[in-house]
Amino acid sequence: MLVFSHLSHLYPDGASMYITFAWRRAQDPEATLARWQLMKIAASEIITSAGGTISHQHGVGHDHKPWLEVEKGKLGIQAIQSAVKTFDPKGIFNTGNLV
Repeated sequence: MLVFSHLSHLYPDGASMYITFAWRRAQDPEATLARWQLMKIAASEIITSAGGTISHQHGVGHDHKPWLEVEKGKLGIQAIQSAVKTFDPKGIFNTGNLV
């Protein structure tokens, strides 16, 4: 496995860390996906447990959604849900991606 990393978007209180993993694919595409999911879960748990942000400028989407409440808290999720309800009352934009 190869791992590459760089810092981007530097701020006084931190930076975005971009990490790329390269590894040999399994014969079965589902096994390759399962390997990626294990790495994604482990990395996301470490990031959020250390107080890091799970989203940054690329948003949240399905891959990061399980950790959004850890970062934003219940009140933050309620605020996001309220904004979505206000600006998208019919629920037609990015359905299920955020909350």
